[in-house]
Amino acid sequence: MGVEPENTLRSFVRAEQCGMDAIELDLHLTKDGALAVMHDADVDRTTDGSGAVADKTLAELRQLDAGGGERVPVFDEVLDAVSAPLQAEIKDVAAAHALAQVMRRRDLVPRVEVSSFHDDAIAEIGTLVPGVRTVLIASRWGSDVVDRAKAAGAAALALNIRRLTLETVEHAHGEGLRVIGWVVNTQEQLRLARALELDGATTDHPEIRRTGRFTA
Repeated sequence: MGVEPENTLRSFVRAEQCGMDAIELDLHLTKDGALAVMHDADVDRTTDGSGAVADKTLAELRQLDAGGGERVPVFDEVLDAVSAPLQAEIKDVAAAHALAQVMRRRDLVPRVEVSSFHDDAIAEIGTLVPGVRTVLIASRWGSDVVDRAKAAGAAALALNIRRLTLETVEHAHGEGLRVIGWVVNTQEQLRLARALELDGATTDHPEIRRTGRFTA
C-alpha cells in the first residue's frame, strides 16, 4: 500500500514483481457472501464510496474506485493474478467459513497462511481446513499472548513491532512459535527486526527488501 492502491490486484502484482516472499491481504464478507479483499470494515477510506462492506453486494462494491481506477477484488481473483504465497487475514469471523470453502476447493493449504486478530477465527479455520498454517495477530497484548496462540492452534504470532520485546520473542520461540513483526517501514525498524531475530516482517514498501540488504 506504500506504492500502489491498497488491497488491489495492481498492488499484489507489484509486490510479486518486487520479489516479496509473500503477499498479505485482508478479507471481509459482502452482503451476498463474497470474499472481498479490503482492510477496513467500511469502504470510506480506500474507495470513493461510503458504508460498510457487509451492507453491500459484490456488484455494488465493483462500482467503486479503489484507487487509480482499480476495483475491489475478491479472493479468487488474487489467487489467479499472482502465484506468490499469500497470508490471508480474516477481518471478521464470519469470513472464516467462506475462506475455508475456497481453501478446500482450490487445495490452498500449501500456499495460503491464514491470520487474524480473532482467536476464535484462528481456531475455527484450523478445524475447517486440516493442516492450515495460522497466525494470531496482536497490536496490544498481555503476558498470555503465547498461550493464546497455542490455545487457538496458531503456529505463529504477528505482533506490532513498536511494542515488541525480546522477552516476548524468546518466549514464543521457546514454545515453538514463529514471530512476525509489523509494520516494518523504516531502516530503523528493519534493524530492530533483525536484532530481535524475528522470523519475518511485513512492510508497505517493497524496496525495503532491496535497500535493507546494504543499510540495515
